[in-house]
Amino acid sequence: MQPHEFWQEIHPADSFSPDGPFSGFYPATLDDGRQLYLPIRPLADGRHALASLIVNQASFSVVEVLAQDLARRLAASGVDVVVGLPTLGLTLASAVARHLGHSRYVPLGTSRKFWYEDVLSVPLSSITTPEQTKRLYVDPRMLPLLQGQRVALVDDVISSGSSIVAGLSLMAQIGVEPVAIGAAMLQSTRWHQALDADDPRWVERVQGVFHTPMLVKTPDGAWALPV
Repeated sequence: MQPHEFWQEIHPADSFSPDGPFSGFYPATLDDGRQLYLPIRPLADGRHALASLIVNQASFSVVEVLAQDLARRLAASGVDVVVGLPTLGLTLASAVARHLGHSRYVPLGTSRKFWYEDVLSVPLSSITTPEQTKRLYVDPRMLPLLQGQRVALVDDVISSGSSIVAGLSLMAQIGVEPVAIGAAMLQSTRWHQALDADDPRWVERVQGVFHTPMLVKTPDGAWALPV
C-alpha cells in the first residue's frame, strides 16, 4: 500500500481481521463495524508501534464519517461551542461543529498574532513533534464566545495527552471548564495518566470515534496486539 492511499476510504464491516498479526496497516473499527486502515508507526524502542491518523490527509468522505460520529457523541453533553486544537485538530473540530449545527467554532493556534496576549497562552508539545516546544494561544477576540458556554475541546488524536492537557490549562486560564473532550482516535491508553494527573474528572469526559492499541513486535517482524 502506498503512503498516499491511507485514510481515503471507510471499508465495510469485517473487511479485515482485527486480531492480527499486522504488517502494512492496522484496521481501526468503528462502532458500526466499518473499518479504516491506518499505517503502523514503529516507536523509537523498536519493539512497539502505534497506528497513525493524519486527518488533514484523509479524504473528505472519511473526515465526514469521523466528524459525524464524534458530533453524535458530543451532542449528549449539550455542547454550545467546539474548540479546536492545532494543527490537525482544527480540520476535525470545524467539521464536528458543523455536524452539531453550529455556525462556527473556535480555533486555538500556535502562531502569535500581534494582538494576542501572552497571558492567554500556555506551552505546547505533542508526540508528533516532541523536539518542538511551542505556545498555544487563544485569540482574545474569541473570549466572548467561550465564557459561560458549554465547551467541547477537540483534537484529531489523543496519544500522550500532552496537547489536551495544554488545551485544558488554557481553558482554565480564561475560566472555562470543558464539558467534553473529543477525538477521532484514542491512541492506546497512555493519555489516561496525563489527564488523571491534571484532574481525575477529565478521563470520563473523553469521547473517541475509535480506539487503537499499542502494538508489540513479533519475532518474525510483524506487529501483534498486546497479550
